[in-house]
Amino acid sequence: MAILVVLLPVRADREVFAHVIVGNTAELELADWEDDMRLAQAATIDAFALNIAAQDPNNGRSLDLAFQAANKLQFKLFFSFDYLAQGPWAPDQVTALLARFAPNAAYFKHDGTRPFVSTFEGPGRAADWPAIKHASNAFFVPDWSSADPQTAVHLAGGVADGLFSFDAWPAGDTNMTTAGDGAFAAALAPAAKAYMMPVAPWFFTNLPALGKNWLWRGDGLWDRRWGQIAAVRPRFVQILSWNDYGESHYIGPVRAKALGLFAAAGAPADFARGMSHDGWRKLLPFYIAQYKMAGVDGTGLVVAGVDEAVAAYYRPAPALACPSGGTTGNNAAFGEAVVAPEALVEDSVFYAALLNSDEGVAVTVAIGGMVVTGGFARVPAAGRGTPGVYMGSVPFGGNTGDVVVTVARAGREVARADGGRAISTECWGNAQNWNAVAI
Repeated sequence: MAILVVLLPVRADREVFAHVIVGNTAELELADWEDDMRLAQAATIDAFALNIAAQDPNNGRSLDLAFQAANKLQFKLFFSFDYLAQGPWAPDQVTALLARFAPNAAYFKHDGTRPFVSTFEGPGRAADWPAIKHASNAFFVPDWSSADPQTAVHLAGGVADGLFSFDAWPAGDTNMTTAGDGAFAAALAPAAKAYMMPVAPWFFTNLPALGKNWLWRGDGLWDRRWGQIAAVRPRFVQILSWNDYGESHYIGPVRAKALGLFAAAGAPADFARGMSHDGWRKLLPFYIAQYKMAGVDGTGLVVAGVDEAVAAYYRPAPALACPSGGTTGNNAAFGEAVVAPEALVEDSVFYAALLNSDEGVAVTVAIGGMVVTGGFARVPAAGRGTPGVYMGSVPFGGNTGDVVVTVARAGREVARADGGRAISTECWGNAQNWNAVAI
């Protein structure tokens, strides 16, 4: 994968993290952790947020390996205590883990001094955190998204130093907006507390033993959301996720040894195996630099130079080629209107091209050798002919086979995305695989 060279003035007081499910790392060795961290560094991610469940017997080994790798590579890590996966954390367990690992040079410190700590849910245990913070000097930015922001910011006397939202997906057939982010910003502003904004590329899960089987709209989500991040300019950004294979929003590599969840949760098929999402890291150095730019908003973007590139993503089969697998579009448990999953997704190849200019540029999408000329439906905020990301899509058109997206200028190829799983009418366990391929 090419590394983009983006010459921009960036701010040191903005960071981007990636959410790592430690429960999916039990079989990883030191070399696997090192590889993950090198890939994250190449994507200019600042740290891994290590999601750890309270009763996971593999935490000790996994954390030891993670910190060993991080120290070797000078990468950073911090804890995100999961209060849902296997029950809430006892305060003394949290304090003990922070006492052991926070002094480590690889533990991410806010402003270089206070150990950064987050959660996945747990607002009902907010009262535990004043004592934990007193013992650890933690900078505390929890995800308490099950409580509304105005309530969450005042829990336990306002113990949180900021809030993280897990609301990274649109609930319907419309595109993601920043309305939810605005609610967090409004709640946090009076006390000048920090906001950690989420970004995710996709969502599909079918894990019957966990009672999970739904899809949220992912078409255009990844690139559009990074544009929203550049406009909102939150203090922190967290990518959901690096390795959550069971919800299909991973951007890290698919490791066969880490896919035991599918069998354990009774999945009809292993819907992450062979489904690379590497393409979603391709433009991250640009997106992250754009977010971190000092004193310039998204409309005033100045790019000194980029390596032009194109990324693409698509589902591996037409929506109606296979039975739905019982998957719903949206989730009734969250109060959302349930629709057929095919109502939320298009049978299209989506692409995003990072260009110095679109002047003289042509995009072609080949599916099984059938070539279609595409265009750009979305352009940088500064308009056509300017540096930035240009986005578009081309329908499957009934074609199957290997996918190749080519960007050419004046007839000369400048970027290509290929090598992903072919589009076919093959079913996975007699059901549709609503996951995507990103190249």
